[in-house]
Amino acid sequence: MSSLSIRRPDDWHLHLRDGAMLEGVIGDTSRHFARAIIMPNLVPPVVTTDDARAYRERILKAVPQGDRFEPLMTLYLTEHTNPDDVEEGKRSGLITAVKLYPAGATTNSHGGVRDMEKAMPVLERMAKVGLPLCVHGEVTTPEVDIFDREKVFIDTVLEPLRKRLPELKVTMEHVTTEDGIQYIRSADRNLAGSITTHHLIINRNDILVGGIQPHYYCLPVAKRENHRQALRKAAVSGDARFFLGTDSAPHVDPLKECACGCAGIYTSINTMSCLAHVFEQEDALDKLEAFTSLNGPAWYGLPANEERITLVKRDEPVEFPTKISTGAGPVTVFDPKFPLLWDVT
Repeated sequence: MSSLSIRRPDDWHLHLRDGAMLEGVIGDTSRHFARAIIMPNLVPPVVTTDDARAYRERILKAVPQGDRFEPLMTLYLTEHTNPDDVEEGKRSGLITAVKLYPAGATTNSHGGVRDMEKAMPVLERMAKVGLPLCVHGEVTTPEVDIFDREKVFIDTVLEPLRKRLPELKVTMEHVTTEDGIQYIRSADRNLAGSITTHHLIINRNDILVGGIQPHYYCLPVAKRENHRQALRKAAVSGDARFFLGTDSAPHVDPLKECACGCAGIYTSINTMSCLAHVFEQEDALDKLEAFTSLNGPAWYGLPANEERITLVKRDEPVEFPTKISTGAGPVTVFDPKFPLLWDVT
C-alpha cells in the first residue's frame, strides 16, 4: 500500500501549555488533528469551569489562521473541586472530562488528589451526570518501584473506585503495561484506554542504554519490551476500547537537559507518520483509522470527523525538524530512530 485515506484524526490526550509555548506548538496539532482533549495541569491549574473557558479562548486565539481545530476542555480534580461547578461545566458542553492526577505523579501534579475519599462527592456527581474521568494511573508512594506504579494503581485505587462507582466512565490514559491492557480487556463496560505514540516505539532501554537520554524520559516511564509489544497488539487490534492519546508534552530543552529533567516527549509534529510506520510493521494499516479517528469519538460520545486526510508513502524519508523554535525556547522533537516514509498530504 502506498497511500491511505482516513477520517481526520483526534488526539485524546494533549499538553499545549500556555503563553508562548502554546503559541509555538498548537500548529503542529491543528495541522492534522480536528480535536484534542486538553490537559489542565497548567500553573496554576485549570480547576473551574471559568478557568477552562478562559483557557479555551486562549487556545482558539493561538490556532493558525485557516486551521479547523476544537479544543476539548478538562478540569483538574482536587480535593476541593465543587461538584456543582463540574456538573454545570458538563451541561454547558464546555467540559468533556475531569482529570485525576495523584499528587506528585507527573508535571505540575502537586495539587492533585492525595485522599480519594475527599474527591468522592465530585466523582459521584460525575457518575450521575455521565462525565468521564481521565486518570493518570500511577501511585506515588515511595515504596513502590516506578516501573510497578501502574499495576499497583489498578489494584489499590482504580479497581476499588470502579466497584464503588460502576457507572463512572473511566479512561486510563497513556497505558504503559501489559497489566493495564489486560485490565481494560477484562472490563465489560465503562473502561477504555488511550495509548501514546512513543510508548508504541520505545522501551526503557531507549532511556538508559548508552547514557541517559532525557528526550525519551516521560511519565509514566517506558517499560520493558514485553509491555511495549502488548501495547502494539492492543493498538492495532481494532478493539474500540483503545485509541490514540499522544500525551505530547513540550518542555524547553534547558528543562529537559539538566540534573533534574522534566518528564515529557514532544510528538505532535510527527505522530501520524510514526503511527503509519508502526501499523505497517504490524500489517495493520487497515486498523489505523479506528485507532486514530473512530474509537475515541465513539468512547466520548462524539461523531467521527467528516473531513479526511491522506497518508502517502514516499520513496525517501520525510524530513521533520529535530527541534522546533517557540517563544519559550527550543523544544526537541521525538526521534523514533527509524526513517519516516509516510507523509500526511
